[in-house]
Amino acid sequence: MPDSADTVLRETLSDVLHGAGVAGGVSSLTRLTGGASRETWHFIVGGEPFILQRQRPGTPRDMHVEVAVLEAAYAAGVPVAEVVTSSRGMETNPLGEPFMVVRAVEGETIARKILRDDTFGSARPQLAAQIGRAMAQIHRIDHASIDGLEGEDQVAKYVQLMDESGQAHPAFEIAFRWLEANRPAPRDWCLVHGDFRLGNVIVGNDGLRAVLDWELAHVGNPAEDLGWMCVRAWRFGGSKPVAGVGDYEQLLNAYEAESGVRIEERELRWWELLGTVKWGLMCISQSAYHLNGVVRSHELAAIGRRVCENEYDALMTIRELSAGAR
Repeated sequence: MPDSADTVLRETLSDVLHGAGVAGGVSSLTRLTGGASRETWHFIVGGEPFILQRQRPGTPRDMHVEVAVLEAAYAAGVPVAEVVTSSRGMETNPLGEPFMVVRAVEGETIARKILRDDTFGSARPQLAAQIGRAMAQIHRIDHASIDGLEGEDQVAKYVQLMDESGQAHPAFEIAFRWLEANRPAPRDWCLVHGDFRLGNVIVGNDGLRAVLDWELAHVGNPAEDLGWMCVRAWRFGGSKPVAGVGDYEQLLNAYEAESGVRIEERELRWWELLGTVKWGLMCISQSAYHLNGVVRSHELAAIGRRVCENEYDALMTIRELSAGAR
């Protein structure tokens, strides 16, 4: 027999969708694997698939900021899922915690399949350029129209995170000093996705179909997104720097064609280096949850073992950039 809590959720969700103009009962309600900050469900209404995401209690950032960003991105033509309804603006939330419902987008999110399966053979050569165009579309959205977005100096933020870890990581110390000594010229800040990478996109045999996971969206330098996409960890074993499938020039040329803004490779690689250090420090933070006994998890413990990979990648990137500057 179906779980009573699932039955209540299904019935409440049907009422919510009916109020949003989606007629029919909810069927095939299935809980999906989700992150720490939200729970995710897949369901069908009238033969059409939808996704429900509901914020977990205690999550520091209000999901309604993400909803506003996602709606603005959809209106701007960015490849994203369409928000059908959400608790944003509701006086009474029938689902308890903040939520949103989007139309499901068909495709693949698992990086190793995108990089290796024959199904995506025609998508891989064009993916870097499609990513560049999508980033440009995101960066020209009027971020001032979205309440709740924050921005801060990324170097200072992660220097503080390393200091708070109480651990010594000379490779990251060297990287921070290099980053400070070689800062590129500042750019006007814009809406930044914050976690645009392989694994956070849906890809079909025609290439990029949707950009996912907007919960880290903030205001910052547009080159931040481009550099993050090129961090070695997000190549998942692929041989090329952009998502494992493309070259820097493909990404940069497509970005310029869509935005009219030229970002040179050296500037992108400065942000790639910072992204490498950021991910290394995130690995330290995540493993600390396991080591300190907050959450016992083989996954978190394994993430901690990846810190050294990022230390190596950071030092190799500095060597490459320093050699190129001579």
